[in-house]
Amino acid sequence: MPDSVSPLTIAASLTELWSPRVVADVDDNYVKVAKVHGTFGWHRHEHEDELFLVLRGCLRIEMEVDTVLLQEGELFVVPKGVRHNPSAQQECLVMLIERKSTLHSGDVVNERTRSRAEQLRPV
Repeated sequence: MPDSVSPLTIAASLTELWSPRVVADVDDNYVKVAKVHGTFGWHRHEHEDELFLVLRGCLRIEMEVDTVLLQEGELFVVPKGVRHNPSAQQECLVMLIERKSTLHSGDVVNERTRSRAEQLRPV
């Protein structure tokens, strides 16, 4: 029987902030977890939607025309092409579902940008 995974446990064990790790893949999508705190930075994914699910804590997602505040257990999909800026005032654990083609920081490269290889490292 295959092993199951606990996204919450894996996310809590991460030591790097804003550095997602792939915990599963479903068809053409990766399921990722991350530990976040502070502000990520404005970016967009021109051709891919991005699903955020808060496992623990609170996540704010600013967009040019609106802001969404996600509490534990809530999810939000940032539509493709929408500039957004995720942030968390306190440590927050999130799960993301993204196409495998999605670049971590979209159209921006900065100190928080992680390569696909970095995201695929064993946890």
